[in-house]
Amino acid sequence: MNREMNKYISLTSDVYQQKIIECFEVVQNEIETSFNKIDSYLDSILNISCDSLNSKTLKNEACVPIFDQPQNKFEKSNFSQQLYQDIQPLIIYTFNNQIKLKDQLLNQTQTNQEIQSLTNQSNIKPFNYQLISQYSISQNEWCFAIAINKDCSILLAGCYSQIKVFEFKQGITKQTQILSDHKNQVYTLNFMKKSNQFISGSCKSMIIWQLNYNNQWISQYILNGHTHYIMCLILNNNEDLIVSGSDDNTIKFWMNKNEWSCQQTIKDHSGSVFGLSLNQQQNRIVSCGSDQLLLIMEQQGQNKDWIVIQKITVEQIAYRVCFIDNNMFTLSLHGKEQISVFEMNSINQQFTKTTDINVKYGQYDDCLFAQQYINSKCIVASKNGEYVNLITKKLNGHFVTQQSIHFNTHLLYGGMSDNGEYLITWDNKSNQIQIRTYQQL
Repeated sequence: MNREMNKYISLTSDVYQQKIIECFEVVQNEIETSFNKIDSYLDSILNISCDSLNSKTLKNEACVPIFDQPQNKFEKSNFSQQLYQDIQPLIIYTFNNQIKLKDQLLNQTQTNQEIQSLTNQSNIKPFNYQLISQYSISQNEWCFAIAINKDCSILLAGCYSQIKVFEFKQGITKQTQILSDHKNQVYTLNFMKKSNQFISGSCKSMIIWQLNYNNQWISQYILNGHTHYIMCLILNNNEDLIVSGSDDNTIKFWMNKNEWSCQQTIKDHSGSVFGLSLNQQQNRIVSCGSDQLLLIMEQQGQNKDWIVIQKITVEQIAYRVCFIDNNMFTLSLHGKEQISVFEMNSINQQFTKTTDINVKYGQYDDCLFAQQYINSKCIVASKNGEYVNLITKKLNGHFVTQQSIHFNTHLLYGGMSDNGEYLITWDNKSNQIQIRTYQQL
């Protein structure tokens, strides 16, 4: 099965690479043809102008010829207008080809993502996350947010209003710094992947932190705009867009145009915004909240504003939501021992629920601890009540709950590393930051 899948992937990749090369060659040839025609046209104009010069008027003693006559003829010829009329079809044709090429490249990107997803799904093996008890960190203060950077070298823990920074080496931690700029509980922590920065969210404000030359984290920007706690936060791949959801019932879009500022606010929720997720293509966002409402937003128009294109009402408070790919997301509701899967209908472009995944829950839940999808391992990590459920997406599209870790309390917070190697949590029963590692069975 794996051999056939790899062969299919190789053949598919070669076909699409060849198509891209052919498209580039077509565009290049059209551009060269356009400029050759412009050169020919200019040469013909120059020849006409030279022929119109009367050589008898050029005296032997004159060093500079008189160009009155050809100049008048040049003006009458409406050169610029004729030139524009001649090359306009070529410009339009070349431009349209470039648009087609862009679409093909976008489709190729999506195809590559789908191929990679199929590869990951075909390589899924049984696994579990094992607690490394000797690496646990005693932490008596409530820890509402945890994050680990891309290369798993730095661990952050939002301990009430402070942020504790740990050096992280294969599960072994060493505290290196405490950041105390926030005055209230830190509910969100997000690392940037392209730069040495991270974002923390608290009451009314977010802080963007930067690593300085002394390897110390310092506050770089403070973003104020919300009127209550920031409950969820996402960042796009270009790292020039931050989207924040708050207890003030709003979703704010922060853009980095030389400096960070709020560019847009969506007020369609009538309750706290608990969850946000951005799809792989980065053109669609889903939100959920205490008002039992899901918003599907897309970026549209010349100004690239985010527009609510669909509203979905669900039967309970919606705590967590996560895109699995461009057209599918999972949703966790209060009190439910299932995670719902929503998929987009290709005909009407609307999302509807298609199936439920059975998970373990417990009695109570709260909204923190964002749902994550680890693409490289095809794992959905979902906190539901007293459990962290680890769910795999199979090659046939089915979801299977592989492991359910019971913490005996719903006051449980944490996150998973981007590569899925580490699951890091804090709960009020153990009063520890616990580290679990991925193990194949």
